[in-house]
Amino acid sequence: MTRRKPMLRLLLTVALVGAVAVNAQIKPFRFAQLTDIHLNPNGNGPTEALMKSIAQINRTDSIDFVLVTGDLTEQGDRRMIQEVKNCLDRLTVPYHVCMGNHETTWSESGCTAYGTIFGPEYYAFDFNGVHFILFNTGPLLKMAYGHVSPYVIRWAQNELQQNVDKPAIAVTHYPLTDGDVDNWYDVTDALRKPGNLRLFIGGHYHALRTLRYDGIPGILMRSNLPDQDHKPGYGIYEVDAKEIRAYVQRVGEDKQLAATYTMERADYDPNGSADHYPDYSINKKYPQVKEVWTTPAGAAVYSSPSVEKGRVFIGDDEGHVQAFRLKDGRKLWGFKAGHRVIGGPTASHGIVVFGSADKHIYGLSAAEGKLLWSIATTQPVLGSVTIDKGVAYVGGSDSTFRAINIRTGRILWAYRGLRGYVMTRPLVTKDKVIFGAWDNTLYCLRKSDGSELWRWTGGLTRMHFSPAQVWPVTAGDRVFIVDPQRAMTAIDIHTGETLWRTFQSKVRESLGLSRDGRRLYAKTMQDSIVCYAAYSASPEQLWATHADIGYEHAPCMLPERDGIVYGSTNDGETFALEGKTGRLLWKHKNGNSLMNTVVPLGKRRLLFTNTEGTLGLLSYE
Repeated sequence: MTRRKPMLRLLLTVALVGAVAVNAQIKPFRFAQLTDIHLNPNGNGPTEALMKSIAQINRTDSIDFVLVTGDLTEQGDRRMIQEVKNCLDRLTVPYHVCMGNHETTWSESGCTAYGTIFGPEYYAFDFNGVHFILFNTGPLLKMAYGHVSPYVIRWAQNELQQNVDKPAIAVTHYPLTDGDVDNWYDVTDALRKPGNLRLFIGGHYHALRTLRYDGIPGILMRSNLPDQDHKPGYGIYEVDAKEIRAYVQRVGEDKQLAATYTMERADYDPNGSADHYPDYSINKKYPQVKEVWTTPAGAAVYSSPSVEKGRVFIGDDEGHVQAFRLKDGRKLWGFKAGHRVIGGPTASHGIVVFGSADKHIYGLSAAEGKLLWSIATTQPVLGSVTIDKGVAYVGGSDSTFRAINIRTGRILWAYRGLRGYVMTRPLVTKDKVIFGAWDNTLYCLRKSDGSELWRWTGGLTRMHFSPAQVWPVTAGDRVFIVDPQRAMTAIDIHTGETLWRTFQSKVRESLGLSRDGRRLYAKTMQDSIVCYAAYSASPEQLWATHADIGYEHAPCMLPERDGIVYGSTNDGETFALEGKTGRLLWKHKNGNSLMNTVVPLGKRRLLFTNTEGTLGLLSYE
C-alpha cells in the first residue's frame, strides 16, 4: 500500500493540473434563465409576468445572455410562439431557446413553426470557455413521457467529445429521470462518458428542484409565472473557473442562492452507468410471446404501420416513408419527404398515401416507392389517412379535410370549416366521415360531397379536452369516443346528440370495438382495461381488468381480432386480453418508450412500432 501512494498522488496531481488547464479558459460570466412561460391567447397574465421579468433582466448589470428552457406557450401554436419571440426580442442581451412539452405535444405545425421562428430543435454554442448544448426532450404530438431521439443523443455525445477540453452545461426542459423521460438512461450513459459535463439546467416542474440524473447534477428552475405571492421570477447563474452559483430571482426582490456546483471537475463518475434500467422480467412470465423480427427505422415513429400484400409501411420523424417485407423485416425501399411524417402512411390498391409536415399529401407506388402524385397544402398535414373504395380521407392543419382519388391524386371534395387541426384517423362509414380536431369538436361530414351533417362539442371549452387523438368507432346508430376529459361518450350518428356520457372509468383517448359491434374497450389512466356494452341505453360496464400497466396517458387504440383485444402503453408494453371476459392472456415489453396502436394480423401475429424507432413482428402461442 505504501508503494502505491506516490502514484496515487501523481495521478491526482495530473488530474488537478488538467482541470486547472481546462478551466483557465473560463472567464467569469452571468446568465439568466426563463422557463415555463406559458403564454396563452386567453389571458394576459403570463405575458405581463414575462414582460416584468424581461424589464428587470434588462436593468440588471452584467447579464451576458438568457436561457429560455421550454413551455414558452400553453398550446404550441404559431401565433403564440411568435408572440413569445416578440417579447423576448425586447431583451437587450442575446437569448437561447429550447423547446418544452407544450411546444411538442400540441402543435398544429408539427413543431415546424418553432423551427422557422426560433431555429433548430437542438444546437450548441460556446461562451467564455464553456460549451452549452440545448436539445428537445419531447414528447412529440402525443401525451407520453418525454423522449430524446437516438440521433439527438448521438449528436449531444459528439458535441461533448469534440469539445472535451471545455466544461459543458446541458439545457433541456424535462429532467432526465425515470418517469419524466422514458430513455433517460440512454441520455445519461452517453453524456457522462466524455467527462466534461458539469450540470443539467431545466424547468417543467414549475418549482425549484436540485436533482441528480444518475449522479449527474441537475437543477430545475421555478416558472416565470406568478407564484403564491403573485411574483414572477426566474433564475440567475454566476459562472467562473471554480463553480456555478444558481440563484432564484423574484421580480422586485434580491436574488436568493439556491445551489452551488463545481466547475473544476465532473461531480460524478464518467465511467459509471445509470442507477437502474427498465425491467424486462415480464417477458419471462409470458414466454409464449416471441419477437419474430425487429428492425430499426432510423428515427422515432409516431404512428401505426400499414400492411398490404406482404409489405409493411411506416413513416418517421425525419420524413422517411419506408417499406419492409412482412416475412422478415427486410427493407424494400425508402422515400424522403421534406419534413416529419406524423400520421403515418396507409396502403390500399397498391398505392401508399400519407401527409407530411412539409405541407404536402403524397401518393406512392407500394411496390417500389415511386412518387405518383402530390398535393400542396398551405399548412402541414399531420392526420392519419383512411382509405375506403379507392378514396383517401385526411385532415390537415389548414382548416381543411379532404377526400382524394388515390389513383390520380385528384381532390374529390374539400371541407374547409375546421376550427382546429386534425391528427386522428377518420372513421368512414357507408355514408359518413367522422373525426375529431383540436378545437373541442367532433365533425360528421357527408361522404359523397363533404357537406357538414353535424358537429358535437359536448360542452367542452378547453382545447386540451378535444377528442382529437381518439379513433372514433361506430356500432348500430351510435358513434363512440373517449376524450382527455376522461369520459366515454355515445353519440347519435344521425343527429350528433349525446346519448350518454360517463366519467366512471377515467378513460383517455384509447378506444376499441369488438368485431361483432357489441363491446367497447378502453384503457384507463391507472392500471385497468374496461369493457362497456355498445348497445345499452345507458353506460353499462361489462368487465374491468387490472392489467398492472401503471399510470397511462398514451393515445393507443385497442383493436380486436379473433376474439382477442390488444393494447399498448407509454412505457413499451403490449398486452392481450380475451374480448368477452377481459382475462389477461399475456404481456410483452418491446422497449421503454411509447408504443403506437398495434396491428393484429391473424394467426396470432401482430405488428408494432414505437418512438424508439423500432418496427417489429410479434407472435404468440
